[in-house]
Amino acid sequence: MERVGIVICNYNKAEDVCACIQSVLESKYEDYRLYVVDNASRDDSVKRVREQFGTRAELLVNERNLGGSGGFNTGILRAVDAGHDYVWCLDNDVLVDEGALGVLVEFLDTHPDCGMAGSRVDHMEAPEYVQQYGITVDFDEFCVEAKYLNHLEDGTMPDVVYSDAAAACSLLVRSSLIREIGPMPEDNFLYWDDTEWGWRCNLAGYRVASCGKSIVLHAMGAKKEAVNTFPTYYAWRNWVDFFIRYTPQEKLERMYVSFLDTLFDIQYEGLYRGVENRAKTVMAAFDDAIHGIRGEAGPDRIFGLETETDRLAGLVEKEKNVRGEIRKIVIEENGFTAYAELLKERLHALCPHAEFSDRQDGKSLTFALCQFLFTQVDLSLQKYYMDCNGNLLANEQDALMVINYAFSKRAFRYSLLPLFERSAEQLRKEADHRWHKSD
Repeated sequence: MERVGIVICNYNKAEDVCACIQSVLESKYEDYRLYVVDNASRDDSVKRVREQFGTRAELLVNERNLGGSGGFNTGILRAVDAGHDYVWCLDNDVLVDEGALGVLVEFLDTHPDCGMAGSRVDHMEAPEYVQQYGITVDFDEFCVEAKYLNHLEDGTMPDVVYSDAAAACSLLVRSSLIREIGPMPEDNFLYWDDTEWGWRCNLAGYRVASCGKSIVLHAMGAKKEAVNTFPTYYAWRNWVDFFIRYTPQEKLERMYVSFLDTLFDIQYEGLYRGVENRAKTVMAAFDDAIHGIRGEAGPDRIFGLETETDRLAGLVEKEKNVRGEIRKIVIEENGFTAYAELLKERLHALCPHAEFSDRQDGKSLTFALCQFLFTQVDLSLQKYYMDCNGNLLANEQDALMVINYAFSKRAFRYSLLPLFERSAEQLRKEADHRWHKSD
Protein backbone atom coordinates (compact mmCIF):
# COMPACT_ATOMS: atom_id res chain seq x y z
CA MET A 1 0.00 0.00 0.00
CA GLU A 2 1.27 3.47 -0.89
CA ARG A 3 2.28 5.52 2.14
CA VAL A 4 0.41 8.69 1.14
CA GLY A 5 -3.12 9.24 -0.12
CA ILE A 6 -3.31 12.60 -1.88
CA VAL A 7 -6.74 14.25 -1.89
CA ILE A 8 -7.56 17.14 -4.20
CA CYS A 9 -11.01 18.69 -3.82
CA ASN A 10 -12.43 20.44 -6.89
CA TYR A 11 -15.48 22.51 -7.69
CA ASN A 12 -15.89 24.21 -11.07
CA LYS A 13 -12.18 24.81 -11.69
CA ALA A 14 -11.32 22.47 -14.54
CA GLU A 15 -8.25 24.38 -15.68
CA ASP A 16 -6.88 24.80 -12.15
CA VAL A 17 -7.43 21.23 -11.02
CA CYS A 18 -5.72 19.81 -14.10
CA ALA A 19 -2.72 22.06 -13.50
CA CYS A 20 -2.66 20.99 -9.85
CA ILE A 21 -2.78 17.29 -10.75
CA GLN A 22 0.04 17.72 -13.26
CA SER A 23 2.23 19.41 -10.65
CA VAL A 24 1.58 16.51 -8.25
CA LEU A 25 2.53 13.96 -10.90
CA GLU A 26 5.88 15.73 -11.27
CA SER A 27 6.72 15.22 -7.57
CA LYS A 28 10.02 13.57 -6.69
CA TYR A 29 8.28 11.57 -3.94
CA GLU A 30 6.34 8.82 -5.70
CA ASP A 31 4.94 6.55 -2.97
CA TYR A 32 1.39 7.88 -3.18
CA ARG A 33 -2.06 7.28 -4.61
CA LEU A 34 -3.98 10.26 -5.97
CA TYR A 35 -7.68 10.82 -5.26
CA VAL A 36 -9.51 13.67 -7.00
CA VAL A 37 -12.88 14.56 -5.51
CA ASP A 38 -15.26 16.49 -7.73
CA ASN A 39 -17.92 18.32 -5.75
CA ALA A 40 -20.72 18.15 -8.37
CA SER A 41 -19.02 20.65 -10.69
CA ARG A 42 -21.14 22.20 -13.42
CA ASP A 43 -18.20 22.72 -15.78
CA ASP A 44 -16.25 20.02 -17.65
CA SER A 45 -13.94 19.19 -14.73
CA VAL A 46 -14.88 15.50 -14.57
CA LYS A 47 -14.48 14.98 -18.29
CA ARG A 48 -11.12 16.70 -18.45
CA VAL A 49 -9.66 14.86 -15.44
CA ARG A 50 -10.74 11.52 -16.91
CA GLU A 51 -9.41 12.32 -20.36
CA GLN A 52 -6.08 13.79 -19.27
CA PHE A 53 -5.13 11.58 -16.35
CA GLY A 54 -7.05 8.32 -16.68
CA THR A 55 -6.01 5.76 -14.05
CA ARG A 56 -3.26 7.97 -12.64
CA ALA A 57 -5.95 9.61 -10.50
CA GLU A 58 -8.90 7.90 -8.83
CA LEU A 59 -11.86 10.17 -9.51
CA LEU A 60 -14.58 10.40 -6.84
CA VAL A 61 -17.65 12.31 -8.00
CA ASN A 62 -20.10 13.63 -5.41
CA GLU A 63 -23.72 13.82 -6.52
CA ARG A 64 -24.09 17.23 -4.87
CA ASN A 65 -21.81 19.96 -3.61
CA LEU A 66 -20.86 19.02 -0.04
CA GLY A 67 -18.85 22.18 0.54
CA GLY A 68 -15.10 22.33 0.95
CA SER A 69 -14.95 20.23 4.11
CA GLY A 70 -17.50 17.68 2.89
CA GLY A 71 -15.75 17.37 -0.44
CA PHE A 72 -12.38 16.84 1.19
CA ASN A 73 -13.86 14.27 3.57
CA THR A 74 -15.08 12.15 0.66
CA GLY A 75 -11.44 11.64 -0.30
CA ILE A 76 -9.99 11.70 3.21
CA LEU A 77 -12.19 8.85 4.42
CA ARG A 78 -11.44 6.87 1.26
CA ALA A 79 -7.71 7.32 1.81
CA VAL A 80 -7.85 6.41 5.51
CA ASP A 81 -9.91 3.29 4.79
CA ALA A 82 -7.41 2.30 2.10
CA GLY A 83 -4.68 2.13 4.73
CA HIS A 84 -2.32 4.98 3.76
CA ASP A 85 -0.08 6.23 6.57
CA TYR A 86 -0.68 9.86 5.63
CA VAL A 87 -3.28 11.96 3.81
CA TRP A 88 -2.14 15.03 1.86
CA CYS A 89 -4.95 17.56 1.34
CA LEU A 90 -4.56 19.96 -1.59
CA ASP A 91 -6.79 22.75 -2.87
CA ASN A 92 -7.52 22.60 -6.57
CA ASP A 93 -5.87 25.99 -7.18
CA VAL A 94 -2.39 25.16 -5.88
CA LEU A 95 0.77 24.22 -7.74
CA VAL A 96 3.16 22.10 -5.70
CA ASP A 97 6.94 22.17 -5.81
CA GLU A 98 8.45 18.86 -6.86
CA GLY A 99 9.95 18.40 -3.41
CA ALA A 100 6.97 19.60 -1.35
CA LEU A 101 5.51 16.19 -0.47
CA GLY A 102 8.82 14.53 0.31
CA VAL A 103 9.69 17.24 2.83
CA LEU A 104 6.37 16.80 4.65
CA VAL A 105 6.63 13.01 4.79
CA GLU A 106 10.19 13.13 6.11
CA PHE A 107 9.17 15.67 8.73
CA LEU A 108 6.26 13.65 10.14
CA ASP A 109 8.35 10.46 9.96
CA THR A 110 10.94 12.08 12.24
CA HIS A 111 8.61 14.11 14.49
CA PRO A 112 6.15 11.75 16.19
CA ASP A 113 4.89 14.61 18.38
CA CYS A 114 3.34 16.28 15.31
CA GLY A 115 0.00 15.25 13.86
CA MET A 116 -0.11 17.64 10.92
CA ALA A 117 2.45 19.34 8.71
CA GLY A 118 1.62 22.12 6.28
CA SER A 119 3.60 23.72 3.51
CA ARG A 120 4.81 27.28 3.25
CA VAL A 121 2.15 28.78 1.00
CA ASP A 122 3.33 31.49 -1.38
CA HIS A 123 1.24 33.78 -3.55
CA MET A 124 0.61 32.41 -7.01
CA GLU A 125 0.54 35.97 -8.35
CA ALA A 126 3.73 37.05 -6.51
CA PRO A 127 5.77 33.95 -5.59
CA GLU A 128 8.40 35.95 -3.72
CA TYR A 129 5.84 36.80 -1.03
CA VAL A 130 4.31 34.45 1.54
CA GLN A 131 0.55 34.00 1.69
CA GLN A 132 0.51 31.85 4.81
CA TYR A 133 3.00 29.99 6.97
CA GLY A 134 0.91 28.70 9.85
CA ILE A 135 -2.25 29.94 11.56
CA THR A 136 -2.47 31.42 15.06
CA VAL A 137 -5.76 31.60 17.00
CA ASP A 138 -6.00 34.82 19.01
CA PHE A 139 -8.27 34.57 22.06
CA ASP A 140 -7.65 38.21 22.95
CA GLU A 141 -8.84 39.74 19.69
CA PHE A 142 -11.03 36.70 18.81
CA CYS A 143 -9.65 36.22 15.34
CA VAL A 144 -7.01 34.20 13.50
CA GLU A 145 -3.71 35.39 12.07
CA ALA A 146 -2.03 34.01 8.98
CA LYS A 147 1.60 34.00 10.08
CA TYR A 148 4.14 35.76 7.85
CA LEU A 149 1.36 37.14 5.64
CA ASN A 150 2.91 38.99 2.68
CA HIS A 151 6.40 38.50 4.12
CA LEU A 152 9.17 38.78 1.54
CA GLU A 153 11.16 35.57 1.23
CA ASP A 154 14.46 37.07 2.35
CA GLY A 155 15.96 34.09 4.17
CA THR A 156 14.96 35.25 7.66
CA MET A 157 11.99 32.93 8.20
CA PRO A 158 12.49 29.78 10.31
CA ASP A 159 12.61 26.38 8.61
CA VAL A 160 9.75 25.13 10.79
CA VAL A 161 6.88 27.07 12.33
CA TYR A 162 4.66 25.59 15.03
CA SER A 163 1.20 27.08 15.33
CA ASP A 164 -2.43 26.38 16.14
CA ALA A 165 -3.33 25.26 12.62
CA ALA A 166 -2.10 25.19 9.04
CA ALA A 167 -3.92 25.88 5.78
CA ALA A 168 -5.57 22.81 4.24
CA CYS A 169 -4.56 24.00 0.78
CA SER A 170 -1.45 21.86 1.44
CA LEU A 171 -1.61 19.80 4.62
CA LEU A 172 -0.21 16.35 5.40
CA VAL A 173 -2.10 14.58 8.21
CA ARG A 174 -1.45 11.27 9.95
CA SER A 175 -4.21 8.75 9.24
CA SER A 176 -3.94 7.63 12.87
CA LEU A 177 -4.77 11.20 13.95
CA ILE A 178 -7.78 11.32 11.64
CA ARG A 179 -9.06 8.12 13.22
CA GLU A 180 -8.66 9.76 16.62
CA ILE A 181 -10.07 13.27 16.09
CA GLY A 182 -12.15 12.70 12.96
CA PRO A 183 -11.88 14.21 9.46
CA MET A 184 -12.45 17.87 8.69
CA PRO A 185 -15.37 19.44 10.59
CA GLU A 186 -17.89 18.83 7.85
CA ASP A 187 -20.74 20.94 9.18
CA ASN A 188 -18.68 24.08 8.55
CA PHE A 189 -19.40 23.53 4.84
CA LEU A 190 -16.87 26.26 3.97
CA TYR A 191 -14.19 28.18 5.88
CA TRP A 192 -12.70 27.70 9.34
CA ASP A 193 -12.58 23.90 8.86
CA ASP A 194 -8.78 23.76 8.65
CA THR A 195 -8.45 26.09 11.64
CA GLU A 196 -10.75 23.94 13.74
CA TRP A 197 -9.06 20.73 12.56
CA GLY A 198 -5.68 22.06 13.59
CA TRP A 199 -7.04 23.24 16.93
CA ARG A 200 -8.46 19.76 17.58
CA CYS A 201 -5.05 18.31 16.73
CA ASN A 202 -3.41 20.47 19.38
CA LEU A 203 -6.09 19.67 21.96
CA ALA A 204 -5.52 15.96 21.31
CA GLY A 205 -1.89 16.44 22.32
CA TYR A 206 -0.19 16.70 18.92
CA ARG A 207 1.60 19.68 17.43
CA VAL A 208 0.87 21.38 14.10
CA ALA A 209 3.91 22.34 12.06
CA SER A 210 4.56 24.18 8.80
CA CYS A 211 7.70 23.31 6.86
CA GLY A 212 9.47 26.08 4.99
CA LYS A 213 11.16 23.73 2.52
CA SER A 214 7.80 22.36 1.40
CA ILE A 215 6.56 25.07 -0.95
CA VAL A 216 3.29 25.45 -2.82
CA LEU A 217 1.84 28.32 -4.81
CA HIS A 218 -1.76 29.22 -4.09
CA ALA A 219 -4.13 31.54 -5.91
CA MET A 220 -5.50 34.21 -3.61
CA GLY A 221 -8.87 32.63 -2.81
CA ALA A 222 -10.00 35.51 -0.64
CA LYS A 223 -13.37 35.53 1.07
CA LYS A 224 -14.62 38.47 -0.95
CA GLU A 225 -18.11 39.11 -2.20
CA ALA A 226 -18.15 39.06 -5.99
CA VAL A 227 -21.74 38.18 -6.88
CA ASN A 228 -23.56 37.77 -3.59
CA THR A 229 -23.02 37.47 0.15
CA PHE A 230 -22.26 33.73 -0.02
CA PRO A 231 -18.70 33.94 1.41
CA THR A 232 -19.77 36.40 4.10
CA TYR A 233 -22.36 34.03 5.52
CA TYR A 234 -20.00 31.07 5.98
CA ALA A 235 -17.06 33.15 7.18
CA TRP A 236 -19.18 34.85 9.84
CA ARG A 237 -21.22 31.86 11.00
CA ASN A 238 -18.19 29.60 11.42
CA TRP A 239 -16.14 32.40 13.00
CA VAL A 240 -18.76 32.96 15.71
CA ASP A 241 -19.28 29.21 16.17
CA PHE A 242 -15.56 28.56 16.64
CA PHE A 243 -15.15 31.11 19.39
CA ILE A 244 -18.37 30.11 21.13
CA ARG A 245 -17.09 26.56 21.48
CA TYR A 246 -13.39 27.07 22.08
CA THR A 247 -12.98 30.36 23.96
CA PRO A 248 -11.67 29.77 27.51
CA GLN A 249 -14.29 30.42 30.17
CA GLU A 250 -12.50 33.41 31.65
CA LYS A 251 -12.58 35.23 28.29
CA LEU A 252 -16.18 34.58 27.34
CA GLU A 253 -17.58 37.95 28.47
CA ARG A 254 -15.02 39.82 26.40
CA MET A 255 -15.77 37.56 23.46
CA TYR A 256 -19.49 38.33 23.63
CA VAL A 257 -18.92 42.08 23.70
CA SER A 258 -16.31 41.96 20.93
CA PHE A 259 -18.62 40.16 18.52
CA LEU A 260 -21.66 42.30 19.35
CA ASP A 261 -19.70 45.51 18.82
CA THR A 262 -18.49 44.29 15.42
CA LEU A 263 -22.00 43.17 14.48
CA PHE A 264 -23.38 46.57 15.39
CA ASP A 265 -20.79 48.41 13.31
CA ILE A 266 -21.73 46.37 10.24
CA GLN A 267 -25.44 47.08 10.77
CA TYR A 268 -24.85 50.77 11.37
CA GLU A 269 -22.62 51.17 8.34
CA GLY A 270 -25.21 49.32 6.25
CA LEU A 271 -27.88 51.83 7.27
CA TYR A 272 -25.52 54.74 6.68
CA ARG A 273 -24.52 53.52 3.21
CA GLY A 274 -28.05 52.52 2.22
CA VAL A 275 -27.00 48.93 1.50
CA GLU A 276 -28.56 46.29 3.69
CA ASN A 277 -27.92 42.86 2.17
CA ARG A 278 -24.48 42.31 3.68
CA ALA A 279 -25.78 43.42 7.08
CA LYS A 280 -28.74 41.05 6.75
CA THR A 281 -26.45 38.15 5.88
CA VAL A 282 -24.15 38.84 8.84
CA MET A 283 -27.09 38.92 11.26
CA ALA A 284 -28.48 35.72 9.76
CA ALA A 285 -25.06 34.07 10.17
CA PHE A 286 -24.89 35.21 13.78
CA ASP A 287 -28.43 33.97 14.42
CA ASP A 288 -27.59 30.54 12.97
CA ALA A 289 -24.34 30.35 14.93
CA ILE A 290 -25.91 31.00 18.32
CA HIS A 291 -28.67 28.50 17.57
CA GLY A 292 -26.30 25.76 16.46
CA ILE A 293 -27.45 25.73 12.83
CA ARG A 294 -24.68 24.27 10.68
CA GLY A 295 -24.09 22.85 7.22
CA GLU A 296 -25.24 24.45 4.00
CA ALA A 297 -26.94 27.82 4.29
CA GLY A 298 -30.71 27.77 4.52
CA PRO A 299 -33.13 30.12 2.74
CA ASP A 300 -33.00 33.89 3.25
CA ARG A 301 -29.36 33.82 4.24
CA ILE A 302 -27.54 34.82 1.07
CA PHE A 303 -28.43 37.89 -0.99
CA GLY A 304 -27.27 39.63 -4.13
CA LEU A 305 -24.92 42.58 -3.91
CA GLU A 306 -26.49 46.01 -4.04
CA THR A 307 -25.27 48.95 -6.08
CA GLU A 308 -23.95 51.53 -3.67
CA THR A 309 -24.24 55.25 -4.30
CA ASP A 310 -20.88 56.86 -5.01
CA ARG A 311 -21.04 59.52 -2.31
CA LEU A 312 -17.61 60.91 -3.07
CA ALA A 313 -18.50 61.54 -6.72
CA GLY A 314 -21.81 63.07 -5.65
CA LEU A 315 -20.10 65.36 -3.17
CA VAL A 316 -17.56 66.56 -5.75
CA GLU A 317 -20.31 67.23 -8.28
CA LYS A 318 -22.23 69.23 -5.68
CA GLU A 319 -19.13 71.32 -4.91
CA LYS A 320 -18.60 71.97 -8.60
CA ASN A 321 -22.18 73.19 -8.91
CA VAL A 322 -21.64 75.62 -6.03
CA ARG A 323 -18.12 76.91 -6.69
CA GLY A 324 -17.46 76.01 -10.30
CA GLU A 325 -14.31 74.15 -11.27
CA ILE A 326 -12.41 72.84 -8.24
CA ARG A 327 -8.85 74.13 -8.37
CA LYS A 328 -7.38 73.17 -4.99
CA ILE A 329 -7.72 70.03 -2.86
CA VAL A 330 -6.22 69.42 0.57
CA ILE A 331 -5.92 65.92 2.04
CA GLU A 332 -5.05 65.73 5.73
CA GLU A 333 -3.49 62.27 5.97
CA ASN A 334 -3.38 61.96 9.78
CA GLY A 335 -1.13 58.93 9.48
CA PHE A 336 -3.14 57.13 6.80
CA THR A 337 -0.62 57.61 4.00
CA ALA A 338 -1.56 54.59 1.88
CA TYR A 339 -5.25 55.42 1.93
CA ALA A 340 -4.45 59.07 1.20
CA GLU A 341 -2.77 58.01 -2.04
CA LEU A 342 -5.84 56.03 -3.07
CA LEU A 343 -8.08 58.99 -2.28
CA LYS A 344 -5.80 61.31 -4.24
CA GLU A 345 -6.04 59.06 -7.31
CA ARG A 346 -9.82 58.99 -7.02
CA LEU A 347 -10.10 62.77 -6.64
CA HIS A 348 -7.71 63.36 -9.50
CA ALA A 349 -10.03 61.34 -11.74
CA LEU A 350 -12.99 63.42 -10.57
CA CYS A 351 -11.15 66.76 -10.66
CA PRO A 352 -8.39 66.43 -13.28
CA HIS A 353 -7.47 70.15 -13.16
CA ALA A 354 -7.21 70.45 -9.37
CA GLU A 355 -3.95 71.11 -7.55
CA PHE A 356 -3.20 69.15 -4.39
CA SER A 357 -1.89 71.28 -1.56
CA ASP A 358 -0.95 71.01 2.12
CA ARG A 359 -2.50 74.36 3.02
CA GLN A 360 -6.19 74.90 3.54
CA ASP A 361 -7.94 78.14 2.63
CA GLY A 362 -11.44 79.29 1.76
CA LYS A 363 -11.10 78.08 -1.82
CA SER A 364 -9.84 74.58 -1.10
CA LEU A 365 -11.84 71.37 -0.95
CA THR A 366 -10.51 69.70 2.21
CA PHE A 367 -10.64 66.05 3.25
CA ALA A 368 -9.38 64.73 6.58
CA LEU A 369 -8.77 61.02 7.02
CA CYS A 370 -9.70 59.17 10.20
CA GLN A 371 -9.75 55.60 11.50
CA PHE A 372 -13.51 55.27 11.98
CA LEU A 373 -16.01 57.93 11.03
CA PHE A 374 -18.60 57.28 13.72
CA THR A 375 -16.24 58.12 16.58
CA GLN A 376 -15.29 61.45 15.01
CA VAL A 377 -15.42 64.44 17.40
CA ASP A 378 -15.29 67.35 14.98
CA LEU A 379 -18.81 67.84 13.62
CA SER A 380 -18.36 71.43 12.43
CA LEU A 381 -18.61 70.38 8.76
CA GLN A 382 -15.78 72.76 7.93
CA LYS A 383 -14.02 69.88 6.20
CA TYR A 384 -15.04 66.47 4.89
CA TYR A 385 -13.98 63.52 7.03
CA MET A 386 -13.46 60.13 5.44
CA ASP A 387 -12.47 56.90 7.14
CA CYS A 388 -10.59 53.90 5.79
CA ASN A 389 -13.87 52.13 4.94
CA GLY A 390 -14.87 54.99 2.65
CA ASN A 391 -17.50 56.39 5.02
CA LEU A 392 -17.90 60.14 4.50
CA LEU A 393 -18.96 62.87 6.95
CA ALA A 394 -20.37 65.46 4.58
CA ASN A 395 -23.66 66.86 5.89
CA GLU A 396 -25.93 67.26 8.91
CA GLN A 397 -27.53 63.85 8.40
CA ASP A 398 -24.07 62.25 8.58
CA ALA A 399 -23.36 64.25 11.72
CA LEU A 400 -26.54 62.90 13.33
CA MET A 401 -25.39 59.35 12.54
CA VAL A 402 -22.13 60.11 14.33
CA ILE A 403 -23.90 61.67 17.32
CA ASN A 404 -26.23 58.68 17.72
CA TYR A 405 -23.57 56.01 17.23
CA ALA A 406 -22.34 55.52 20.81
CA PHE A 407 -25.78 55.32 22.42
CA SER A 408 -27.15 53.09 19.66
CA LYS A 409 -24.25 50.68 20.15
CA ARG A 410 -24.91 50.52 23.89
CA ALA A 411 -28.59 49.76 23.24
CA PHE A 412 -27.70 47.06 20.69
CA ARG A 413 -25.27 45.40 23.06
CA TYR A 414 -27.71 45.64 25.98
CA SER A 415 -30.54 44.02 24.03
CA LEU A 416 -28.55 41.10 22.55
CA LEU A 417 -26.00 40.28 25.24
CA PRO A 418 -28.33 38.12 27.40
CA LEU A 419 -29.45 36.09 24.35
CA PHE A 420 -25.85 35.61 23.21
CA GLU A 421 -24.76 34.48 26.67
CA ARG A 422 -27.61 32.00 27.14
CA SER A 423 -27.27 30.52 23.67
CA ALA A 424 -23.49 30.18 23.92
CA GLU A 425 -23.68 28.52 27.32
CA GLN A 426 -26.18 25.99 25.98
CA LEU A 427 -24.05 25.26 22.92
CA ARG A 428 -20.96 24.76 25.06
CA LYS A 429 -22.83 22.28 27.25
CA GLU A 430 -24.00 20.33 24.21
CA ALA A 431 -20.59 20.37 22.51
CA ASP A 432 -18.24 17.40 22.52
CA HIS A 433 -16.03 18.37 25.46
CA ARG A 434 -13.04 16.66 23.91
CA TRP A 435 -12.73 19.65 21.63
CA HIS A 436 -12.51 22.58 24.00
CA LYS A 437 -10.60 23.37 27.12
CA SER A 438 -12.32 22.49 30.35
CA ASP A 439 -14.18 25.40 31.93
